[in-house]
Amino acid sequence: MKLKTLIMESAILPSLKHAKRDECISELLNALAEGGAFHAKHKPDFLKAVVKREKKGSTGFGHGVAVPHVKTNEVRQCIAAIGLHVDGVDFSSLDRKPVHAIFLLLSPEDQPESHLEAMESLFGILSQEQFRKFLKQARNVADVVALLDEADLGLMAR
Repeated sequence: MKLKTLIMESAILPSLKHAKRDECISELLNALAEGGAFHAKHKPDFLKAVVKREKKGSTGFGHGVAVPHVKTNEVRQCIAAIGLHVDGVDFSSLDRKPVHAIFLLLSPEDQPESHLEAMESLFGILSQEQFRKFLKQARNVADVVALLDEADLGLMAR
C-alpha cells in the first residue's frame, strides 16, 4: 500500500501543539475530521477507543515512533494522519524513549486485510532508520510529503 494513498496530506501536522499522548491523538483526529475522513461527531468515540487500545498495550514500538490505531465502521477505507513533536511525547514506548512521530491509523472494521496491509506498510517504512531520521528532521508538510514520495518510490535504503 502506497503511503501517499494512506496518509491524508491535510492531516500531516509537522508541529504538534500538545505534549501529552491523548491530546496529540486528539489533534490528529481533529485533522482527519477536518479533512473529511469522518464526521466530527465521532471524534470523542474514536479518541476513547484509541486511548483504550493504548492502555492495553502501547503502540509506541520504539525508535521515537508510535502507531495508534482503531477499527471503525465510520470510515470506508484506511486513512492515516501524521503528527511530529520536536521534544517528544511519552507514549510508554517499549524502549521507554519519547515519541517524535505519531502515525494515527483508522481502518474499516469490515476490511481486516486492508488494516493489515496498512500496518505492514507503516511498520515496513518506520523500521528503516534512514526514514525515521529524515522524518525527525522534517519541519513542514512539504518535507514530510517529499519523504513519503521517496518511500513510495523505494528510494529509502533498507
